[in-house]
Amino acid sequence: MNKIKKQKLINTITAVVAIILAIIFLTPSKLLAHNLSSAKSNGLVGETDSGYLAVVDSNDSSLANFVKGINEKRRLRYQEIANKNGVSLNTVEQQAGGKLIRKISNGEYVRISGKWKRK
Repeated sequence: MNKIKKQKLINTITAVVAIILAIIFLTPSKLLAHNLSSAKSNGLVGETDSGYLAVVDSNDSSLANFVKGINEKRRLRYQEIANKNGVSLNTVEQQAGGKLIRKISNGEYVRISGKWKRK
């Protein structure tokens, strides 16, 4: 293999490795918690007494968007339940919050009255 072809191959391999490393290091670690169960068990998110999830301690926008999406679905479901039963949304939220808090696993976070604690 002549020197020019060898150098082009080395440059191509270097570029591919650089791209792979950039993807690994630029992807927020919170994105690795791609499901609710792992996000909870890793202490990234926790249940609240209001019936919704919250980010425990992070400014990661992808994690915040993950939580926001789940909370939007919960709110819709809570509203359906409230309408069906003739009660306020707040009543359903509070009941759901209590149930969710009772169901959390050891090591997961819960926020009650604005304060985080680990079960």
